Amino acid sequence: MGEARPGRMPDMPIGTGEAPEALLRRLGAAARRVETPCGEGRMAWHVWGEGEPLVLLHGGSGSWRHWVRNIGPLSRDRMLVCPDTPGLGESAMPPEAGTPAPVAAVIREGIARVLGPGRRYDLCGFSYGALLSGHVAAQAGEELRSVTLVGAGALGPKRQVTELTKVRSLEGEARIAAHRHNLAALMFADPRNIDALALAVQEWNTRHARFVSRGFAGTTGLRDAIARARCPVALIYGERDAIAWPEVELRFQALRAVQPEAWTGVIPGAGHWVAYEAAESFNAMLADMLRRRIGR
Repeated sequence: MGEARPGRMPDMPIGTGEAPEALLRRLGAAARRVETPCGEGRMAWHVWGEGEPLVLLHGGSGSWRHWVRNIGPLSRDRMLVCPDTPGLGESAMPPEAGTPAPVAAVIREGIARVLGPGRRYDLCGFSYGALLSGHVAAQAGEELRSVTLVGAGALGPKRQVTELTKVRSLEGEARIAAHRHNLAALMFADPRNIDALALAVQEWNTRHARFVSRGFAGTTGLRDAIARARCPVALIYGERDAIAWPEVELRFQALRAVQPEAWTGVIPGAGHWVAYEAAESFNAMLADMLRRRIGR
């Protein structure tokens, strides 16, 4: 616990023939690990790189591994702070709550403990992490410099129903096939982009997920929370995001109704897990947004 010292970030090439599990272990070992209070247990944080802090919140049933293709490039110029959000990955369950706001409060307090009180940071959240980011932004003061929402639900427009296969009782090839089906149905625009690393991340995340967040996606919880943000706001989708396509523009309109100056962007050909499927384009768009909106 306490203020983080950034972990040294070695080169982490993707797709070089290294086994996915070995790559994930190596990436995790390169981080500075910090723990903060969470419910009756602890919340796990991983810190890479040096410079201005950028906090990344992963998606539902996920972990910091959702950012595996972004950590290396983004940590060259920034301190990346990636928690496992409460009830997911290696973090304890949050206190019981009917809305994301108390979970966001745990995260906000954790950020202050990891970075030190009052240190300014940028925030980026994917899917369920976008919902949490909106609630953090609603609670935050001047310490929050900007918030970027990625693949966000809970903005008001109804989403398409996505049929997923339950994997809890499956093992072996049947489990791998179910993971591949679910990634193709929800996370990727092109099933050919589902590689061994994506399957390894999905498997680890699924094994460690306890908190169920899907019930929040059909609400207006993010729109209502982000309306109270006092910092620059951005929203990014993959062009073929399963929760937004074919009505991505409706989501942008819903955001602009409460944040008229919000910056919006679409990454062509990518699906919901845009930060993985189109990592190079996503990393460039996020960096550009931060430069143009806050001069960093």
